[in-house]
Amino acid sequence: MAELPNAWEDMLLLPEKWQAFLHARGETGMGYTTGDVVLKDGSVFRDVVFMNPYLGGVRGRTKGDIPFSTDEIEHIEVTHKRWQWEW
Repeated sequence: MAELPNAWEDMLLLPEKWQAFLHARGETGMGYTTGDVVLKDGSVFRDVVFMNPYLGGVRGRTKGDIPFSTDEIEHIEVTHKRWQWEW
C-alpha cells in the first residue's frame, strides 16, 4: 500500500462495502463526504468526515481520535452537512 501524506496518517481505511456506499452518494465538498455513523451496538457518532476511501475523523474530537473501528460500523447516514473539519 502506498504511503499516506502526513495529514492522512491517522485516518482509517474503510472496507470496500463502505467505499462503494459513499462513492454512490456523492461528495459533500471537494474530496470529502460527511455523515453520521451508527455502530452495531447502537451508538451514534454525528458529523463524521470521510475522504473516500478513508474515515477521517469525528467532529469535536482531535485528529486521530476515532473512538471506533471500521468493522463496528452498522450504517452510515450521509448528511452532506458542511462544517469546518480541518484538524
